[in-house]
Amino acid sequence: MRLIIITGLSGSGKSVALKALEDGAYYTADNLPAKLLPEMVAFLQEAGYTRVAVSIDARSGDTLSELPRQVGNLQDRGVDVRVLFLDAKNDTLLKRFSETRRRHPLNNGNMTVAECIAREREMLSDIGSLSHHIDTSDLNPNALRAWIKDVVGYDQSGMTLLFQSFGFKHGIPLDADLVFDVRCLPNPFYDPRLRPLTGKAQAVIDFLSADANVSKMLADIRGFIENWLPCFIADHRNYVTVAIGCTGGEHRSVYFVEALARYFKEKQRVLVRHRELAASEQSAANQ
Repeated sequence: MRLIIITGLSGSGKSVALKALEDGAYYTADNLPAKLLPEMVAFLQEAGYTRVAVSIDARSGDTLSELPRQVGNLQDRGVDVRVLFLDAKNDTLLKRFSETRRRHPLNNGNMTVAECIAREREMLSDIGSLSHHIDTSDLNPNALRAWIKDVVGYDQSGMTLLFQSFGFKHGIPLDADLVFDVRCLPNPFYDPRLRPLTGKAQAVIDFLSADANVSKMLADIRGFIENWLPCFIADHRNYVTVAIGCTGGEHRSVYFVEALARYFKEKQRVLVRHRELAASEQSAANQ
């Protein structure tokens, strides 16, 4: 059995993620109390289910503390368990609750939404080390669905390197394990010919690859990852997210992510995300 556990902050998109897995032929259950997980898995295994996704979060209350032990026990029994932790910046969560007028699940009538979010982060803190984090702050539902399908579609017998481009002016991704800043390098944005393009365009690639400092930084980042990757693997990490940031997230960071992905695809499983490009494409589609 492959078991996907969706957890994380209320308002971070857990329902969207669970629906994406349901559309992918997973049997799904929302708001499963953590203490019932072993019994549910045993029942579904006996019934012949091989792809299961459940949402377990702070609504489980005190029994949430049992989840790390339960995950370990299930893995010892041969269940392929993956834990996806969905997160978002506090101001994003506050905005989402305000727009939808939803009540926070932890709200007992005596707490503000901000206090509920802080309490929820505290309750979920022990699960973080088990999980692959996904920052949904700047993701629309379509992009999140695509990312979820990419992540769960990969074989977990080894480690996956996830390269993500982003713009510092939109904030650092919460799911990043390593962050590199390339804002000190020449910016194609200031060339009128290159401004409307992205780091995937050949003209931008030619512009950046012609600069000696760009080539040197690319080699340094590549070398750093190569040198320390064995330590991440020895730590039994299933995913390492490397975030490359420039100012707007559309030129230099995209170029670096594409170049690094091409290089490491020869050695590791690789996923690529372009956060700001995904946001721009969705905005254009909505116009």
